Order: sequence, then C-alpha cells, then structure tokens
Amino acid sequence: MRIATDIGGTFTDLVYLKQGQVHAVKADTTPPHFHLGLLDAVDKAGIDLREVDFFAHGSTVVINTLTERKGVKTALLTTAGFRDVLEIARGNTPDIFNPRYSKPRPFVPRHLRCEVRERIDHRGEVVVPLSLEGLADTLDRLRVEGVGAVAICLLHAYRNPAHELALKTAVLAHWPEVAVVASHEVSRVWREYERCSTAVLSAYVMPSTSNYLDQLGKRLKQRGLPGAPFIMKSNGGIAPLAAVRADPISLVESGPVSGILGAQVYGALIGESQLIALDIGGTTAKCSLIDQGRVTITNDYVIERGPTSAGYPIMTPVVDIVEIGNGGGSIAWLDEAGSLRVGPESAGAMPGPVAYGRGGKAPTTTDANLATGRINPDGFAGGTIMPDLDAVRAAFDTIGQRLELDGMAVAHGVLQIANANMVNALKLVSVNRGHDPREFALMAFGGGGALHATALAAELGIPKVIVPPYAGVFSAWGMLMLDVRRDAIRTHVQPLAQDGMAALERAFEGLREEAETAFRQDGFAAGQLRFERYVDARYVGQEHAVKVALPEQGADAAEALERFHRIHEQAYAFRLDAPVEVVGLHLAGFGAVPKSPMAPLPAAVGPSAIAALAGERMVELLPGQPETTPVYARARLLPGMELHGPAIIEEATTTTVVGRGERVEIDRFGGLHIHLPQL
Repeated sequence: MRIATDIGGTFTDLVYLKQGQVHAVKADTTPPHFHLGLLDAVDKAGIDLREVDFFAHGSTVVINTLTERKGVKTALLTTAGFRDVLEIARGNTPDIFNPRYSKPRPFVPRHLRCEVRERIDHRGEVVVPLSLEGLADTLDRLRVEGVGAVAICLLHAYRNPAHELALKTAVLAHWPEVAVVASHEVSRVWREYERCSTAVLSAYVMPSTSNYLDQLGKRLKQRGLPGAPFIMKSNGGIAPLAAVRADPISLVESGPVSGILGAQVYGALIGESQLIALDIGGTTAKCSLIDQGRVTITNDYVIERGPTSAGYPIMTPVVDIVEIGNGGGSIAWLDEAGSLRVGPESAGAMPGPVAYGRGGKAPTTTDANLATGRINPDGFAGGTIMPDLDAVRAAFDTIGQRLELDGMAVAHGVLQIANANMVNALKLVSVNRGHDPREFALMAFGGGGALHATALAAELGIPKVIVPPYAGVFSAWGMLMLDVRRDAIRTHVQPLAQDGMAALERAFEGLREEAETAFRQDGFAAGQLRFERYVDARYVGQEHAVKVALPEQGADAAEALERFHRIHEQAYAFRLDAPVEVVGLHLAGFGAVPKSPMAPLPAAVGPSAIAALAGERMVELLPGQPETTPVYARARLLPGMELHGPAIIEEATTTTVVGRGERVEIDRFGGLHIHLPQL
C-alpha cells in the first residue's frame, strides 16, 4: 500500500493505492495540530499503517509559520559592518507610484543583529581571520533576550563557508540547545541580502517545523508505519524526513507544488506537453506553466510581495508558482466604497462556508456555487454535510440589500469576481512571461478547479480544459508519482563560449559527485539516479539572468547560446548581439522510487454517455437563466464516450461544470477533455 497526504488550509487530502486501486478521502484540517487532521483522514480511510510501504506528505506548515509570524525569536550573526544589510534590503518596489509603499520590517530587529570580526573576499580567500572574541557574551545576552534560533550569514560564504562552519561550531558548543542555520547550508549563491534573508527565515521556522516533523514521525510510528515518511519539497521532489528536518525553508511551498508536478506527470501520460496547471483549493488558487513538458524551477522566490511591500526573498529552489487568496472558502465582503470583493480572507474549515452550518455568516465562493446549483446539495462535502440553503440565501440577501440587488445576482457576482481574480493569476504565469495561453491546455484540479475552469479558459481563449482523474485530491495523488529530488545551485561566472565548455563540464562534474554522495547516504544506487543540468546566463552587463537547460552531457556552446537568446527574447521581448556569460550552475538530481502505474480504463462500447447519466437538476449557469441540466456520474464515464454541455459531472471530491456549446471526451485513464467553442 502507498499513501500520500496533503494538508491544505481547509481540508487534509489522503490518497492511497491498494492492490492497484486508487482511493481518496478528505478530512478537515486541524490547525495548529495538523497531524491530528492527517490521522483523522487515515482513520476515515480505515487504513492500517502497518501495511503501508510508502508514505509521502506535504503541508503548508512552513509558509503558515512565516505569514502568521508564529516562529521563534531569531538573532543574526554577520560580518562586522554588515548588520544592516537585512534592513537596507533592495530598492525595488512593486509599484513605484504607490504612496502607501512601506519597506518590509526585518524578521530580526536591529538589537538582535550582531557582528563578528572576519572577512572573506569574492574569490573565497581569507582577508581577515575569524575572531570569536566576545562571542560568549553575545550569546549569553541573546539567551536572556529569549532568542530561540540563530542565523549566520557571513560575507561571501557562498564561495568559502569555512568561517560560517567554525562560527556555527562555536555557537553550538556554548549553547547546544539553540537552533542554528548557516547561510551556506541553504544557499550557495551570491547576493548578500537574499542569502541573509533566506538564512534568517530558515532559522525562524526551524524549531516549529522540526517539532511538527518530529510529532508527525512519532505519531505515524506509534500507529505502526514501518519506515520514515517522505516529505514533499518546494522543488517538486520528495525527500526523507531526516533530510528536510535540517533544511526547513525547502518546505516553504511543500503543499501546493505536488499538484503542479502531478499535472506534468499526467500530461506526459496523455501526450500533453503544453499545460497551464490550476489548483483551486479551499483557501487559495495556485497556477503554474508547463512548457514542453518541463516545470520551471526558480531560485528567486518571494513571500508577501504586494502593491505596498517588496516582500521577503527566499533563495531556495521552488516550482515557479503564482498563488492568490481565492478558493472555495474565500469570503465575499463589501469594501469602504461599497464595492463587492472576494477574498483573500478565507472561512477555512472552522467555521467554514455558511452552508456548513458551523456559525459562518459571510458567504463564500462555495456558497455561491451551491446557490446557483453547480454543487449538488445532496452530495455536499462528500455527503457528510447537509447544507443550510436557507442560511446561504439569507447571507447573499444581506449583501444584496446593501447593493440593491437580489441575493442570486450577488452569488453570480461573487463567482464573476473570483474568476476575474483567477484569470489575473493565470495571466501572470503565461502572458506576462511571453506565452500565449491559446497555445496551452488548462489542467484544472483541487476541490474547486473543475467548477471554474471552463469559464477561465473561455476568458483567455484556451481551447481545451483537462480535468484529470482524482482531481479533488490531485496534489496528494501527484506525490505518489514523484521521485526523490536534490538541487545543487552554485554561483559560477564564466563566458558562455566554446572555449569555456570544458571548464563548465568540470564544474558540473563536481556538483554531480556531491549529489551522488548525498543520494548514496539516502540509500540510492547509481542506477536509480538521473540528472538535469541548467545554467543561469545573462548578457554581459545585465543584472538578472535566465535559466537555460543543457543536455546531461556534452553541451555545445552554439546550441546553448541560441537557446539563451530564444528564452531571453520570450521573457523580455528582445535579443542582443552581445557576449553572454554564465553566472550560476543548477544541477537537479533525481532518485527513482517505486511507483504504481496508472492502468487504462476499459473502453466504452459506443460514444453515448447515457449510461453515466445520473439525473438532472435546475442549474443557473448564466445570471437569471436557470435551466434543467443533465448530471453525469464521473465514475461511469468510460474512454470513448462523449457528451455536450450544458452538463454537470459529479464525483466524490469535486464537480465539473460544462457550459453550453462545450464538448467533453474521456481519455483512456478517465480524464475529462472539455473542448471549448472557438470564436
């Protein structure tokens, strides 16, 4: 038996494969004790953990700790003269015309930022030896201040970490119980502010994350799980629990990214390499672009960036994902000007949408889908909740009175605003990065993805929507299809020219040897490993770089240069006849783990979907135009069948809305391919 669990803001999803069959359950998320919701899902599924061969887990614990400011008091040890780098930050502002802009407040206040005498230059050579004089007194003061974690970031430690290693050893010798993170352990890339920010945020979340992972491992072991669980990382791979415990910031997007990688895997199964992946959950909507079968990994991740804040950079490999506060639980509200807004605040699992009957008063996107008939009240929340439809109508009527509209018009307004917010997110990963969304298919999943997907696709001119099997728990399913992954990213400056390719190959070989050693420690043999190579390159004189893929061996400079020019032109709309330089190396290593292949379904006898018809109900897909709409049971839809909209397709964990004029085909694995009419 193989299990994957995904803890979201509203629901905890569990998917398991037993004897080749896939099963899924949902349970309420239980903050702050997230493992309790996970164990509830295990109990709900009736699983005996003693029979489990593989357990993968993803969660939002790290990002929640950061955004909710629930980490420990953190101190910083840095090179003399550089204590204010963390506060000076960068001069980049998201909106230069916004008078409300405010520089982000550092996670470490100035009185907890302490200096040590040392200096290493950009070549990695020692200019001033490390002095530990006064360190004991500094640490004693920090202990009295209530500090629970210490970040270490010394100048040019990405090049030579000797001083950071010695300083960390000295700190732990004097203060063994404190959590310590040295910057070279989380980032070996230049840019002092970003590396310092990453080390600080990693230290800030380390105690709570370590406690969470320890509790998770302990509870699962008590339940009889034979081995340690694998944890989903932000880079799109999984890793053993012990490996991620020392690098907590690598879990910053642990929960959301598994669905994106699941979309990549499912796309490969059905021959779709150009995809925009959309995951709509209870709290947020996430999207990412898959180009030529590849998911983009970025090392320039920022949290809390907005119109009035530049946010906090984190230099750890993260799947390039855009996330907004719009999901099924997003609350509808009126701003000071009396305009209707949706999100980012969410009703969560408690009290949840008004329909839950748990005390929620403000209507949500889920309530709007229920009021318009898109969601079946008799199968709401998997049939575990009988929705309070009277309360839902009353909630929309209350807002409607202030807007001088009837409640149903407000419900449609909520859906239209939520869709507009999601369209903007989809544009950020496509149009804003030089991609035409009309050349992609939209793969939608999560509990709310299939409810909104066709409306979003129509807005962007996307010709096809794909709703994969197990769409409501697709992020958890994705974890079952992934390999262990390690990323090595290093600053490396040289011209991108043929006479420098030998040096480039030697540098990559050194990274590969390091990765192979780490994989061997995790129990992987050479035959289980594969590698992908990338360089970060830029025109000489530029500030920022683009990532260029290289073959696993024997890269050719002319081919790499042409690929660089093409990627640069796509991103920035121009190319130059100018020299190009490499500024960074990126080696991604994958350790193969056993997987359960997805078996094709038996083909239908004919194209008619009448055998899957489960009934009909009144649905108001367009404002003021309710109509009797056929409802199909997805479990009975077989490859080769076709149906035409308007229609509703229901399954245990999600609902698919098919609009008028749209045609649905079923692929060989049971995925829904919804073809939109082209204007």
